[in-house]
Amino acid sequence: MLGWAIFFFLIALVAALFGFGGIAAAAAGIAKILFVVFIALFLLTLLVHLVRSRSPPVP
Repeated sequence: MLGWAIFFFLIALVAALFGFGGIAAAAAGIAKILFVVFIALFLLTLLVHLVRSRSPPVP
C-alpha cells in the first residue's frame, strides 16, 4: 500500500512538472488517501500485535 502511495506521488510530481495540473491534483489526492489508509492499517496491526503478545497463551 505504501508502494502505491509513493507511485501516485511520483505520478503527481511528473504531471506537475509537465504542467498537467488536474492530473497532478488527482494523483496527489489518491496518494494522500492511500497514505492515510496505510498509516491506519499499520497502527491497527501494531495495536493488535501488542495486545496479543501481552495476553497469556490459551491452553
